[in-house]
Amino acid sequence: MSSKYAFKKSPATLLRVEPGFTLADTATDNSPGFPGRKRDAVQLLEERAKTLATLQGKLFAQAKGGGVKSLLLILQAMDTAGKGGIVSHVVGSVDPQGIALTAFKAPTDEEKSHDFLWRIKKAVPEAGMFGVFDRSHYEDVLIHRVHGWADDEEIERRYRAINSFEEKLVTGGTTVVKVMLNISKDVQKERLAVRLGDPAKHWKYSTGDLSERAFWPAYMDAYQAAFDATSTDVAPWYVVPADKKWYARLAVQELVVQALEGMDLQWPKGDFDLAEEKRRLASA
Repeated sequence: MSSKYAFKKSPATLLRVEPGFTLADTATDNSPGFPGRKRDAVQLLEERAKTLATLQGKLFAQAKGGGVKSLLLILQAMDTAGKGGIVSHVVGSVDPQGIALTAFKAPTDEEKSHDFLWRIKKAVPEAGMFGVFDRSHYEDVLIHRVHGWADDEEIERRYRAINSFEEKLVTGGTTVVKVMLNISKDVQKERLAVRLGDPAKHWKYSTGDLSERAFWPAYMDAYQAAFDATSTDVAPWYVVPADKKWYARLAVQELVVQALEGMDLQWPKGDFDLAEEKRRLASA
């Protein structure tokens, strides 16, 4: 990184959920590894967007040459934590033709008639694609645990199914980056108030947000249980402090950049004689 305010230590190391991790003891308002302020983060976000765009271009191009690699970014969070901002400011900085974005809403009647992973498997990114799940299969262990829609035995079955599913994705060439945007209850209240106070944001507000807010401790317990069961070596979880939107965006961008750098992507070689094509062009 060229900026003097680059991360001093990799977010992939600082934010990874390791054995013994406790969500309740994790700060939501700090900026691990980043020594600068908001204005410095905005500058670095812009700088790194160029790197991200180049890497995403290589990912997209390598599939044209027969490559099988892809990337899947999974975003989970309580309401108002900033998933939309990540999509706009991080994912939105790359070529849209290489993006496969899926925002999972409440399942339809048809989707409910199948196993919970049925609709998820239909949305996994193809070779060369940068896939993004705005919410995901984790809703089916989080909200179902909180509201008792599935018993403990079924929840455990789903944890095992998720691990198996993600392991197969990775084995098939998909790098999985799982991010929980960790917002505080107080900051969520402030953001909900902003939505209510701005007519341009009313479309983002749902009366259900307040209903789910009442279950905050249960959701935190559900996230902890999901981390304990599904943060694996092949598909670890990253918990990103999200009270500061600028830090969350920068940290997720860096996680994605590092994931792509780890793929050792190369521009595919052309299937033509370069010297001959230059000669033909010169005489055209």
